[in-house]
Amino acid sequence: MRRLFLSLHERLQLIIIASFVGVCGGLASVALNRSLSAVSTALQPHTGHWYGFLFPACGAALSAIFLNHVVKDIGGHGVPEVIYAISRRGGLLRLRSSVSRLVSCLLTIASGGSAGPEAPVVISGGSIGSNIASFFRLKDRHRIVIVGCGAAAAIASIFNAPVAGTIFALEAILGEWTPINLIPIAISSVVGTEVSRILQGNQIPFQNRVFPISMIDLVACLGLAGLTALGSVTLTRMLKVVRDKSNTLLPYAWVRAGLGGLLVGLIGLTFSGVLGEGYEVIRVIIEQQYSPGLLIIGLMIVAKITATSLTIGSGGSGGIFAPCLVIGSFTGLFYQRILLDLFPSVSWAGEGYFALLGMAGVISSVLQAPLTGIFLIVEITGSYQVLISVVLVSMVSATISHLFEPFSIYHQELIAQGELLRPRTDRRILSELNMVELLEEDCHVVHPEMRLKDLVATVQRTHRNYFPVEDSKTGEFLGMIHLDDIRSYLFNPYLYNTVLVEELMDREVPRVSLEDDLMKVFELFDKTHSWSLPVVQNRRFLGLISKATILDHYRKELMVQEEI
Repeated sequence: MRRLFLSLHERLQLIIIASFVGVCGGLASVALNRSLSAVSTALQPHTGHWYGFLFPACGAALSAIFLNHVVKDIGGHGVPEVIYAISRRGGLLRLRSSVSRLVSCLLTIASGGSAGPEAPVVISGGSIGSNIASFFRLKDRHRIVIVGCGAAAAIASIFNAPVAGTIFALEAILGEWTPINLIPIAISSVVGTEVSRILQGNQIPFQNRVFPISMIDLVACLGLAGLTALGSVTLTRMLKVVRDKSNTLLPYAWVRAGLGGLLVGLIGLTFSGVLGEGYEVIRVIIEQQYSPGLLIIGLMIVAKITATSLTIGSGGSGGIFAPCLVIGSFTGLFYQRILLDLFPSVSWAGEGYFALLGMAGVISSVLQAPLTGIFLIVEITGSYQVLISVVLVSMVSATISHLFEPFSIYHQELIAQGELLRPRTDRRILSELNMVELLEEDCHVVHPEMRLKDLVATVQRTHRNYFPVEDSKTGEFLGMIHLDDIRSYLFNPYLYNTVLVEELMDREVPRVSLEDDLMKVFELFDKTHSWSLPVVQNRRFLGLISKATILDHYRKELMVQEEI
């Protein structure tokens, strides 16, 4: 079967695998949705009791124990691991992540943790795609596309939004739009959506009504964009602070997660709307049935941001999509109530309209993916009437937030660790090159006790300008001789028997190792104005690495990627 499959054209292979991954992604999202519903329903009668506030702590702690000690996986919101696998590991993901994240997410969210089911399903779909691609021995580039297919199918099936799933995978996960990416990812996204529709029905998550949108509403969108940008920057920074502080102060993952869950439970005693996914609260707001006043709405925004930061930042398993939508809906509602108080005589479009725009603004800003925000909101509401307003808020909000937080919440950790390599950048192309392949080993080694005349004889036999100097007894690398530095000696026969190599060599020559990043090697070339550098491992000379060789391989790799 594998032999028959491998005989097919590469694009056809990707389409076939993408379809299968779409089915798996759809099934994973349906399984998680139904499990969340069942467990949440089972716990519902107990949430009103005095001990109900302990549920988020127990769920988060159990999630951390399950991930770190049972399946030995790592917590967090999942998507950064998928991006890291694409960026640095050729799309390789562990198979156990396809199940472990679903279980840990179930424990965290069903117990009341403030997170969404999207990111665990993304890593589950990506893991399934990665392992299927590895089974068929696909190239790294093709495996990366299949991982993107899993991510697209997951988002599409969770939200019944195939276009948003496709754009999310291209914009936020892969970071490039090419035909070889677009076609299989779109197919996987559609297949995943259809699987979800067959098993759960073709339901639009948030059915909205028709709004009487006027020019004044469009102008007012600009103010809302500023407010959603503020909310997204606050969420991003608070999440970062909680993660850093909890990792520093609390050494045990289950203790961090449990304490974060306990604080979320305490917040939930006053603001129960912050617990869990929060989709029901969004539905109430869009249907314009949320009755509390302006102060409570403002406190709900703060409470949801805090609860989400505590849940995910402390190590709970879950995604950021659902919290962003909840925060955005409350932000839009808050803004609309302010407009009503300031301009009571104006006929505004309605609470649901501004709630939708708020959702688009926050999700676009936090993910730094405005196209994802635009199409997600349009698809989950089934309304293209608000498209112009959504585009306006998403673009302006993402632009403003970019000034304060240049990177998305998914990329921050990877950038801080220097592990994010976006497609078709110098770092990404250089990462595809192997230092061993670039090594030039046809070098003539000389020894420090050699006379100048012996060096001249060696120079006559080679085309090289660089000569490594090694200890003749130990083989230890001592330095380099560069012809440009000793040219005046070469044409003076009187020095041939009086000058030794050790008097001519450069002992402080910069050197690199096989583990060095090629981007840093290039920086060393520029800093030292060198064209070749010795590669030394355990004090042994292995060969030379030259700028010309790197550039030649760089050009070939770029040509290969341009053909994709």
